Amino acid sequence: QVQLVESGGGLVQAGGSLRLSCAASGVSISINAMGWYRQAPGKQRELVATVTRVGSTNYADSVKGRFTLSRDNAKNTVYLQMNSLKPEDTAVYYCRPVRLPGDYWGRGTQVTVSS
Repeated sequence: QVQLVESGGGLVQAGGSLRLSCAASGVSISINAMGWYRQAPGKQRELVATVTRVGSTNYADSVKGRFTLSRDNAKNTVYLQMNSLKPEDTAVYYCRPVRLPGDYWGRGTQVTVSS
């Protein structure tokens, strides 16, 4: 059974940084493409960053140059380093294997950026 536990969110001023973590169980992050997603109030969930099985990363234009996705295969954990945060980054952030069947999502972690 897949479980995804996101953590590390919080309240930060614009320009600040946060590091999100996603601890996975029931699925190996080393053999799955993993993604970080976010959902802002009143908006659809969007894909923020991905990492392929071989470690290639890709980012949404809105976060490129500010966010960095990394993973620790030994800990089965994925990270999202977020720098130069903007108020428009305010959202609940989730991680998930990109090709996970079904509609399972973790509880997410709230990121709030004040101006």
